[in-house]
Amino acid sequence: MGKGKPDLALPLSELEGYGGRLRSLKSRLNHTKKLFESFRDDIGDGSVNDALDDFESNWEDGREDISQQFDALADMADAVVREFKKLDDDLAKKAGEGVKTEEKGGGKGDGGK
Repeated sequence: MGKGKPDLALPLSELEGYGGRLRSLKSRLNHTKKLFESFRDDIGDGSVNDALDDFESNWEDGREDISQQFDALADMADAVVREFKKLDDDLAKKAGEGVKTEEKGGGKGDGGK
């Protein structure tokens, strides 16, 4: 049973930063209007600025839904990491207690050998 692939493998170290990366992405997506406005004078061509304004206006329609989905995914990732760490700590504690119990019990069962 101790050989082969584990039944459950979770890239916890990768998942730890996932929630933060999603929140960062959400923040950047929510600042497109400021980004577009910062380049308005550099672009110069009115048709490009109009197209960017149209994009921003249409993007506004779906932004809230996408933001909520990012938040939900980030919260789930954080919860998975938190719960697996808690489970791992509990299992390590119980395994340590089991070893101590066996050591104590094993010494008594020797019959004084």
